[in-house]
Amino acid sequence: MTHQYPALTPEQKKELQDIAQRIVAPGKGILAADESTGSMAKRLNPIGVGNTEENRRRYRQLLFTADQRIDNCIGGVIFFHETLYQSTDDGTPFSKLIKDRGIVVGIKVDKGVVPLAGTNGETTTQGLDGLSERCAQYKKDGADFAKWRCVLKISDTTPSELAIFENANVLARYASICQQNGIVPIVEPEILPDGDHDLKRCQYVTEKVLAAVYKALSDHHVYLEGTLLKPNMVTAGHSCPTKYNSEEIAMATVTALRRTVPPAVTGVTFLSGGQSEEEASVNLNAINNCPLAKPWALTFSYGRALQTWLPRKLVSIFEFCLHFNPIKGVAFPPIYSSL
Repeated sequence: MTHQYPALTPEQKKELQDIAQRIVAPGKGILAADESTGSMAKRLNPIGVGNTEENRRRYRQLLFTADQRIDNCIGGVIFFHETLYQSTDDGTPFSKLIKDRGIVVGIKVDKGVVPLAGTNGETTTQGLDGLSERCAQYKKDGADFAKWRCVLKISDTTPSELAIFENANVLARYASICQQNGIVPIVEPEILPDGDHDLKRCQYVTEKVLAAVYKALSDHHVYLEGTLLKPNMVTAGHSCPTKYNSEEIAMATVTALRRTVPPAVTGVTFLSGGQSEEEASVNLNAINNCPLAKPWALTFSYGRALQTWLPRKLVSIFEFCLHFNPIKGVAFPPIYSSL
């Protein structure tokens, strides 16, 4: 018979659950500002700004110093390693600035995807070596939650059983290590929207992937109340000839979650990859208005969907939160629809 080693004390479990609940408190979501140095070029180069450390610092300072109205909309901010150790112009560390606003500081801890041998171009995610030591240091430096992204793709031959199993176990090992160090893990098994698969195929694959993830989390004795899930929404591939409306996407997404995600999980914070800022917002609104029972908080962990139009319009990214709250099901106002 299997035996669960007492991995966490009651005090540790309470701390983890309290952190997770703060992040997804009613009306709140996550700003994912954890773009790598290379990815930041996609933000800066189109507006003629060099991708230097100082410019990255100034860009993120712009995000983090938005006025106090965002405090009721953002529960957590995910930092990149570099960002955790940067400060504002007056010398205030970004981590302190965010915490003083009542927002939880998070950190990206994976080291990117690498090829998974024996598969048809599939990947796994590296970064487990030394993760416990890094988490311990990040906790001391102000981070209370973490993010680790695994990537799977849909095709005629993928995702393979090997890729699903490998990525599920990597996520479980990461989650366990985080919790041992007092850090809430965001579990992110992203299924890419590339391809011509339809909505039904994406739902099927999403269910298989999430079922494997939660089996692995159980095997590793991860405390689910002290975790968050960051999944893809169930959408058809970009090349699919059939177009689905937001209600169909919402029904498929919530159904997949209900079949695989235990009610003990504190919150589901959807990623916005592959969607425009408007699509991600409309679909999240439909998900929260879906008539099926939903035992988890359903909110956002958006990066691109919150930031894409900032340089283009020279307005605060948090107009999204101030004028359209998809968690509460508020309709688009004219000011957002016209952007």
